Amino acid sequence: MASRGAGSVERVTEPAITYLDHAASAPLRPEALEAMMPYLMGFHANPSGSHRFSRRTRQAIDESRDVVAEVVGCRPDEVVFTGCGTESDNMAIAGAVARRGGIAVCPAVEHHAVLHVVEHLGGCVVGVDDAGVVDLDQLATLLAEEPGVAVVSVMAVNNEVGTITDIEAVARVVRRHAPDALLHTDAVQAASWLDLRSVTPHVDLLSLSAHKFGGPKGVGVLIERGGPKIDPLIIGGGQERERRSGTQNAAGIVGTATALRLTDEERDNENVRLAALRDRLVTGLQSSLDGVIETVPTDRKVAGSAHVCIAGVESEALLYLLDEADVCASAASACASGSSISLSKLIFTPSPRARSVKISRSRLRDMPQKPCPVDRTHSSWIQVSMSVQ
Repeated sequence: MASRGAGSVERVTEPAITYLDHAASAPLRPEALEAMMPYLMGFHANPSGSHRFSRRTRQAIDESRDVVAEVVGCRPDEVVFTGCGTESDNMAIAGAVARRGGIAVCPAVEHHAVLHVVEHLGGCVVGVDDAGVVDLDQLATLLAEEPGVAVVSVMAVNNEVGTITDIEAVARVVRRHAPDALLHTDAVQAASWLDLRSVTPHVDLLSLSAHKFGGPKGVGVLIERGGPKIDPLIIGGGQERERRSGTQNAAGIVGTATALRLTDEERDNENVRLAALRDRLVTGLQSSLDGVIETVPTDRKVAGSAHVCIAGVESEALLYLLDEADVCASAASACASGSSISLSKLIFTPSPRARSVKISRSRLRDMPQKPCPVDRTHSSWIQVSMSVQ
């Protein structure tokens, strides 16, 4: 529905919906937008310039870098702002191979921003367990047998099923069997749920994406601990201490820092609240429908993710009908749009016709909602599941 206010800007309004796809993209936090506005409308100067407007814009970027460093647990000069999480992942892996030679290694269920780069560069892929976590024995064997590993990349939280990886345990394997290799973690899905200060000390490189935690699209972060260890992907301007050229997105960087700081402040309370809501939804589905399987135990995944298979129900039909009922969910990574296979089909086979559906939440107050979104989702899910079984 479109409406036109005073002036020529057309505003698009949506009906009240239940949005359960925050793992794909979370709504922009109002606080982040407010922080961004001065750098969208006023301080629009190029931060690389020398005049006062440029200096003011550059100061905002530096202050944002300090905020990100504090939340992540690193030095400000180890923070590199990029254009998205995919760029950060590409930069970490391709940059490591370019600088150090050798190959890249990752698990089979990594986000395509990692997996496809590893495959493109002729690297190696290792298996996972039934929850989608890297098989440490396979990883150890591969690293022991392959002398030329430049970088190992293992995600901190799985983007499809929400499983948490013990990055410290991964680091022990890498340091023991490939001490010269860099360890990278795609922490894009971790920022909302894990204290990154407990992850960063165990890795050399860490990637984030702003729009996963309420920041704007078009901003990513790469943490490069201990100084430059990889070659840049983009050259020609010298920004970000020669590590990522191109005029910095000052407004987006400010919004990213604001959203990350608030996420860090609210994380403990939100984990408790959203875990209770997730469990309420899954329990309600299991008590109302036959053949509902929760694919990953709750103690192995983040609070904001529910991933279930329903026997006899195709996910495509279920998602279509949920969408018609104003409930937004997903069946696989939105970043793999058009793909014919998802992680769940690699590690879960509960029934020949069962397919997985994922819901993911951060803050329930971010979008126009009808009352009781959990109850509404439960009711809609039961109705549409029964109609397609």
